[in-house]
Amino acid sequence: MKVLLIKDVKNVGKAGEIKEVKDGYGRNFLVAKGLAKVATPQVVEEWKAEQERRALEEAAEIERLKAEKEKIEAAEIRIEKPAAPIGIRGSVTNNDISKAIKEQLGFEVDKHKIELKKPLKSEGLHTVDIKLGHGIHAAAKVNVVAVEG
Repeated sequence: MKVLLIKDVKNVGKAGEIKEVKDGYGRNFLVAKGLAKVATPQVVEEWKAEQERRALEEAAEIERLKAEKEKIEAAEIRIEKPAAPIGIRGSVTNNDISKAIKEQLGFEVDKHKIELKKPLKSEGLHTVDIKLGHGIHAAAKVNVVAVEG
Protein backbone atom coordinates (compact mmCIF):
# COMPACT_ATOMS: atom_id res chain seq x y z
CA MET A 1 0.00 0.00 0.00
CA LYS A 2 1.33 3.44 -0.90
CA VAL A 3 0.85 6.24 1.64
CA LEU A 4 1.64 9.94 1.63
CA LEU A 5 3.19 10.86 4.98
CA ILE A 6 1.61 13.95 6.54
CA LYS A 7 4.00 14.03 9.50
CA ASP A 8 7.49 12.66 10.09
CA VAL A 9 7.30 9.00 11.17
CA LYS A 10 10.30 7.36 12.81
CA ASN A 11 11.79 4.51 10.74
CA VAL A 12 9.37 5.22 7.86
CA GLY A 13 10.09 8.67 6.42
CA LYS A 14 9.57 12.42 6.51
CA ALA A 15 6.44 14.44 5.81
CA GLY A 16 5.66 14.73 2.11
CA GLU A 17 7.26 11.44 1.09
CA ILE A 18 5.32 8.65 -0.57
CA LYS A 19 6.22 5.29 0.99
CA GLU A 20 5.27 1.68 0.35
CA VAL A 21 4.13 0.09 3.64
CA LYS A 22 2.28 -3.09 4.59
CA ASP A 23 -1.50 -2.78 4.27
CA GLY A 24 -2.30 -3.36 7.96
CA TYR A 25 0.37 -0.92 9.19
CA GLY A 26 -0.76 1.72 6.72
CA ARG A 27 -4.50 1.41 7.42
CA ASN A 28 -4.54 0.58 11.12
CA PHE A 29 -1.69 2.79 12.34
CA LEU A 30 -0.54 5.48 9.92
CA VAL A 31 -3.92 6.49 8.46
CA ALA A 32 -5.85 5.87 11.71
CA LYS A 33 -3.50 8.11 13.73
CA GLY A 34 -3.51 10.87 11.09
CA LEU A 35 0.16 10.40 10.22
CA ALA A 36 -0.51 9.53 6.58
CA LYS A 37 -3.13 9.38 3.83
CA VAL A 38 -3.59 6.72 1.18
CA ALA A 39 -1.56 7.96 -1.79
CA THR A 40 -4.25 8.37 -4.44
CA PRO A 41 -3.50 10.73 -7.34
CA GLN A 42 -6.02 13.25 -5.93
CA VAL A 43 -4.41 13.24 -2.46
CA VAL A 44 -0.93 13.71 -3.99
CA GLU A 45 -2.16 16.65 -6.12
CA GLU A 46 -3.83 18.29 -3.10
CA TRP A 47 -0.60 17.87 -1.09
CA LYS A 48 1.49 19.47 -3.86
CA ALA A 49 -0.98 22.38 -4.19
CA GLU A 50 -0.88 22.91 -0.41
CA GLN A 51 2.93 22.95 -0.42
CA GLU A 52 3.00 25.48 -3.28
CA ARG A 53 0.51 27.69 -1.43
CA ARG A 54 2.62 27.54 1.74
CA ALA A 55 5.77 28.40 -0.22
CA LEU A 56 4.05 31.46 -1.74
CA GLU A 57 2.79 32.59 1.69
CA GLU A 58 6.28 32.18 3.16
CA ALA A 59 7.85 34.15 0.30
CA ALA A 60 5.30 36.96 0.79
CA GLU A 61 6.00 37.01 4.54
CA ILE A 62 9.76 37.19 3.94
CA GLU A 63 9.24 40.16 1.58
CA ARG A 64 7.10 41.90 4.22
CA LEU A 65 9.74 41.28 6.90
CA LYS A 66 12.50 42.64 4.64
CA ALA A 67 10.46 45.81 4.06
CA GLU A 68 9.90 46.18 7.83
CA LYS A 69 13.64 45.69 8.42
CA GLU A 70 14.45 48.52 6.00
CA LYS A 71 11.93 50.82 7.71
CA ILE A 72 13.31 50.00 11.17
CA GLU A 73 16.93 50.50 10.16
CA ALA A 74 16.21 53.75 8.28
CA ALA A 75 14.26 55.32 11.15
CA GLU A 76 15.36 56.58 14.54
CA ILE A 77 12.88 55.48 17.18
CA ARG A 78 12.41 58.26 19.74
CA ILE A 79 11.33 57.36 23.26
CA GLU A 80 10.68 60.06 25.85
CA LYS A 81 11.09 59.34 29.55
CA PRO A 82 10.76 61.67 32.55
CA ALA A 83 14.02 63.32 33.58
CA ALA A 84 15.71 62.45 36.85
CA PRO A 85 18.57 64.30 38.60
CA ILE A 86 20.94 61.97 36.74
CA GLY A 87 19.67 60.50 33.46
CA ILE A 88 16.09 59.27 33.21
CA ARG A 89 13.52 58.02 35.68
CA GLY A 90 12.89 54.31 35.19
CA SER A 91 14.18 52.44 32.18
CA VAL A 92 13.26 51.68 28.57
CA THR A 93 12.12 48.09 28.15
CA ASN A 94 11.39 46.00 25.10
CA ASN A 95 7.68 46.73 25.66
CA ASP A 96 8.35 50.49 25.39
CA ILE A 97 10.30 49.95 22.16
CA SER A 98 7.51 47.78 20.72
CA LYS A 99 4.90 50.48 21.44
CA ALA A 100 7.13 53.21 19.96
CA ILE A 101 7.62 51.21 16.75
CA LYS A 102 3.86 50.78 16.41
CA GLU A 103 3.21 54.51 16.97
CA GLN A 104 6.07 55.87 14.85
CA LEU A 105 6.44 53.32 12.04
CA GLY A 106 2.89 51.96 11.81
CA PHE A 107 3.42 48.21 12.26
CA GLU A 108 3.70 45.87 15.22
CA VAL A 109 6.78 44.06 16.42
CA ASP A 110 6.29 41.49 19.17
CA LYS A 111 8.06 42.62 22.35
CA HIS A 112 9.56 39.14 22.75
CA LYS A 113 11.45 39.58 19.46
CA ILE A 114 13.25 42.69 20.73
CA GLU A 115 16.52 41.64 22.33
CA LEU A 116 17.75 43.84 25.16
CA LYS A 117 20.66 42.50 27.18
CA LYS A 118 19.45 44.82 29.94
CA PRO A 119 16.90 47.68 30.06
CA LEU A 120 18.15 51.03 28.72
CA LYS A 121 18.69 53.38 31.68
CA SER A 122 20.55 56.27 30.07
CA GLU A 123 19.81 59.00 27.56
CA GLY A 124 21.23 58.90 24.08
CA LEU A 125 21.30 56.70 21.00
CA HIS A 126 21.25 52.94 21.56
CA THR A 127 21.34 50.10 19.01
CA VAL A 128 18.90 47.27 19.66
CA ASP A 129 18.68 43.92 17.84
CA ILE A 130 15.21 42.84 16.67
CA LYS A 131 14.58 39.30 15.43
CA LEU A 132 11.81 39.63 12.85
CA GLY A 133 11.66 35.95 11.89
CA HIS A 134 12.94 33.69 9.09
CA GLY A 135 16.49 34.62 10.07
CA ILE A 136 15.93 38.34 9.42
CA HIS A 137 17.42 40.70 12.03
CA ALA A 138 17.08 44.46 12.19
CA ALA A 139 19.36 46.85 14.06
CA ALA A 140 17.07 49.54 15.46
CA LYS A 141 18.41 52.92 16.55
CA VAL A 142 16.59 53.93 19.73
CA ASN A 143 17.01 57.53 20.88
CA VAL A 144 16.14 57.89 24.58
CA VAL A 145 15.29 61.48 25.48
CA ALA A 146 14.69 62.87 28.98
CA VAL A 147 11.79 65.34 29.21
CA GLU A 148 10.87 67.55 32.12
CA GLY A 149 7.70 66.56 33.81
